[in-house]
Amino acid sequence: MNNQLPKTKIDERTGIEYHLEGDYYIPNLAIPRQEKITLNKYGRMRLKYLKEYKKADYIIMLMNGTLNTHLKEIQATTHTRIEQIINELKTKNNLTEDMKNTDMLYWVGTMNSIKNQAEEVIYKELIYV
Repeated sequence: MNNQLPKTKIDERTGIEYHLEGDYYIPNLAIPRQEKITLNKYGRMRLKYLKEYKKADYIIMLMNGTLNTHLKEIQATTHTRIEQIINELKTKNNLTEDMKNTDMLYWVGTMNSIKNQAEEVIYKELIYV
């Protein structure tokens, strides 16, 4: 008499395929491959925020294979938005490139302040949402 179990089976209720290992059936589950991306500062911050405070969203995106696409989109959007905010604030503060030559310390201090303001806006709009 042949008492061997089938090598694979599909659960009709869930549609999940299982394979036999020893005496146990193990589900054939795999996370889809995602494109490799290099994360910048804002991508890493968003990833950390998702892992720590939005675990369900993080896991859903990871399992759907959309996490890297999301992080890539956040990186591109933050870059564009920061440039836009910096240009607006430079205009609002009457900061010109000529000031680099005439009053460098004022120019550097003002640019640092503008960059910090732009980053604060980005954090609230895109990263920590």
